[in-house]
Amino acid sequence: MEKDFIKALNDIEQDKGISKEIIFDALEKALVKSYEKNYDDNANVNVTMDRETGEINVYAMKVVVDTVEDPYLQINLDQARKILPTAQFGEEVPVKVVPKNFGRIAAQTARNMVVQKIKDAEREVIYDEFKDREREIITGNIRRIDHGILYIDLGRIEGIVPLGEQIPGEKYEPGQRLKLFIKEVKNTTKGAQVILSRADKDLVTRLLELEVPEINEGLVEIYSIAREAGSRTKLAVFSNDESVDPVGACVGFKGQRVKTIVDELGGEKLDIIVWSSDVELFLSNALSPADVVKVFTDKRNKLARILVAEDQLSLAIGKEGQNVRLAAKLTNWKIDIKGNEKYPEEIESGELALEFEGEIDYLESLGVVIPQETLESFEEKQNSKEKKESEDVLDNEIALDEEDVDDHQGDLLMEESENLPDEEQEDQDDFDEEQKEVLDNGQEDLETE
Repeated sequence: MEKDFIKALNDIEQDKGISKEIIFDALEKALVKSYEKNYDDNANVNVTMDRETGEINVYAMKVVVDTVEDPYLQINLDQARKILPTAQFGEEVPVKVVPKNFGRIAAQTARNMVVQKIKDAEREVIYDEFKDREREIITGNIRRIDHGILYIDLGRIEGIVPLGEQIPGEKYEPGQRLKLFIKEVKNTTKGAQVILSRADKDLVTRLLELEVPEINEGLVEIYSIAREAGSRTKLAVFSNDESVDPVGACVGFKGQRVKTIVDELGGEKLDIIVWSSDVELFLSNALSPADVVKVFTDKRNKLARILVAEDQLSLAIGKEGQNVRLAAKLTNWKIDIKGNEKYPEEIESGELALEFEGEIDYLESLGVVIPQETLESFEEKQNSKEKKESEDVLDNEIALDEEDVDDHQGDLLMEESENLPDEEQEDQDDFDEEQKEVLDNGQEDLETE
């Protein structure tokens, strides 16, 4: 048994990457528990295995005493020194024992332990493999569908696509091959659990990286992406090379690159726009394919009012508001869209309030007469906004000044303390502690206010 066991461990170490020492340590601990369970649960035993031959030895660990009261746990000095000549009172001496049928128990324990360690190691290897690939794309076949959940064959493991990670309206069949996004990898008691997605916006990002070499080369970058899976995706791109058109690179010759992605997503529409550091231009591009007339912005609160031609209004808003909704997600701005022809009428009638800088100049350029009440209301809002901004700035300056004062007082106290004669140092230390407490209490009062 010993020879075959050692050979098996060598094979496991080579094939599975499991260290023999890990198995030996675990097995020795398991054999101690087996001995206590099958022979004497009160005994203090130690089990060792020879790393070269696999031979198993069981030792009862007994304490050296003058008078033995418990022969299972104690040994007298004379007997102890026959085993260990240097033994002294109070020391533990290993006394070899040979339990009946322990070899059979050891063989069964060893087999179970090795099988369990192999399973644990394989689970760990699979978990590490997929954990390293988290947030990447993977291809797999649908193995089965159970209560709407897709189970994907990934080779050594099954991945799952929950209902919430599926594209609405997409049809699935067993055996169907799909590209999927590895959203999350969990390490459970049953092994790795791989959560896959067809609906995540980053699936589109990874598909673009596969199809557009300029992205992998760093010539083109994806700034942001907004997606309503199964319907439409918007993404903003920019180029790090003036000679490279970022949109053209993503679309490809005769639209082949973007067509490949659209086909993979079951016909989902893909709008690719150019990102710009000019916020007004970026907002205009985000509403593509609609043409924008004018953009008013409140950069502090990330609010925008965008004017489009009346015949572009439905295009800008999109079916059920989808276009403007995706544009808002893409830019991370709140967007209010108005028709350019009705906008002046709504201002004149008082139905719509002035809220953005530049609106007055634009309306006056159109010859619009703005009601005095509307102008006064706008001026009041602007004054209130400017006052709030000034208060915020002042509060920040006061907070910074208080920190500087505290730091300066602390420095002065340190300098004075260092320059005192030795005989006054003890008194100064007491004063420093009191002064520090005063400063701390003052800071707490400021924070409370």
